[in-house]
Amino acid sequence: MAGYFIRKLEHFARFSGDERLSLERTAALKRRQLNPSEDIIDEGDRPTQVNLILEGWACRYKVLEDGRRQIMGYLIPGDVCNMHIFILKEMDHSIGAVSAVTLSEIPKDRIVELTDAYPRICRAFWWNSLVEDAIAREWIVNNSQRQAAERMAHLFCELFIRLRMVGLTRGDSCELPVTQAELGETLGLSTVHVNRTLQDLRASNLVVLKGKTLTIPNLKALQEVALFNGNYLHLDREGYELDANDE
Repeated sequence: MAGYFIRKLEHFARFSGDERLSLERTAALKRRQLNPSEDIIDEGDRPTQVNLILEGWACRYKVLEDGRRQIMGYLIPGDVCNMHIFILKEMDHSIGAVSAVTLSEIPKDRIVELTDAYPRICRAFWWNSLVEDAIAREWIVNNSQRQAAERMAHLFCELFIRLRMVGLTRGDSCELPVTQAELGETLGLSTVHVNRTLQDLRASNLVVLKGKTLTIPNLKALQEVALFNGNYLHLDREGYELDANDE
């Protein structure tokens, strides 16, 4: 079940057999199951372990005192929730399950052992954190500068490409276990505005949304509507020179 995690990290640098085995054993140490809407970590918690999403979707979010919620990022299989606990000792946001989630709880000490023993894995973790920061910056631009249809199209493009990177797309389709209310909390739109925007994208044959499945008939056309530039996802394998010699 660590396959998505390894595939994601290997987008940066190919690992040796020993490195892959160590990652697989690490991910298998302790598993936890969560139901939809159940919190993985609450704001203010002081976690002692890193949480790796093995199956399902989760989200980062903050809640205002009056109950309004802002979703600040989606976590898919292969994503690590809280690697920053090595520096920031207290959670400044919450992470909750969007769908049923299976995760691996990895003790901090094990992460330290892993990165000390395998510098290539340490660099891959570092690269992963930098890409997460880039995604957060792009979300600020998306919600502050793009119009509603552009925002939604951009989110769909990003999620589809991230899922495709770890092998979780089926042709031009992917899972999207996100409600219209959650889309509103993500994009800063009312539920009515979300529904209207979805109808516009459907009418233009840019997306097909049936149940929990998103289909993008023409990704390039959707990217043009979204003003999408995927450079922030760093899709080119910039760390190929770090690849292990033994394949």
